[in-house]
This record gives sequence, C-alpha cells and structure tokens, in this order.
Amino acid sequence: MQSFTLPFTPTPADIDELGHVNNAVWVRWIQDIATAHWEAQADPAHVAQFVWMVTRHEIDYRGNVKLGEEVTGKTFIEKPPRGARFDRRVDFLNAGGKVIVSANSTWAMLDKETQRPMRVREEVWAPFLSDD
Repeated sequence: MQSFTLPFTPTPADIDELGHVNNAVWVRWIQDIATAHWEAQADPAHVAQFVWMVTRHEIDYRGNVKLGEEVTGKTFIEKPPRGARFDRRVDFLNAGGKVIVSANSTWAMLDKETQRPMRVREEVWAPFLSDD
C-alpha cells in the first residue's frame, strides 16, 4: 500500500486557548491514523498477534486549524523496519492541500500476549511500504 488517508475535524474539546487545535490533539490524531492504517491494511492474523507502541515522535508545526476546519491526515512508510522498530510519516494537509503539520514517529512492534518487542518480518511490513 502506498499511503493511507483519513479526515479529521476538530471539536470544541480539541481547541486550545489560542483558538486552534491543541498540540496533544495532533499527537492523538497521529496515533488514530496509524492505528486505522494498521487495522485497514494488515493481515487480520497480524492484527490479532501484534500491537504497536510509540517510542518517539518528532512533530513540525507549519500552521494550524480552527474549530470546524477539516484536515486530511496522510500516513506512509518510507523505509523497511530496523528490528522491532518501524518509522512512520504523517502529514496533515489543510483544505488547500498544504502540509501544515508533519510528524515522523518510531513505533515498536510487540507481541500482544507477552508484550515483548518482536522483529518486524517482511510479510508484516511489506504491505505498508510506500512507493509514492
């Protein structure tokens, strides 16, 4: 799969005292789109066996959105994993198609039962690698 998109529209609870989406909400949306991508694209047996945990987020803010303004989240994987770790890119685009927030996140794959890190095998990551 090349990329995965999901729309987001902030609610009143998502807006901070500056009148735009709170930083914590962007982090939640990063997790929401990553989870939706995993559940939509992964083999159901892999979804049943593995879970992902964030180990690092790097977020760049180039703009923001206000209450009711929709953004489109776009996530993709640019490189194969390193052991149990997998990097994911998420870009949020405004109505004009401009990237206003971008994030690079590192995720570790865990065995659901033991909660131990697992090496990400090719059959798990191959459907997600982007060739955009």
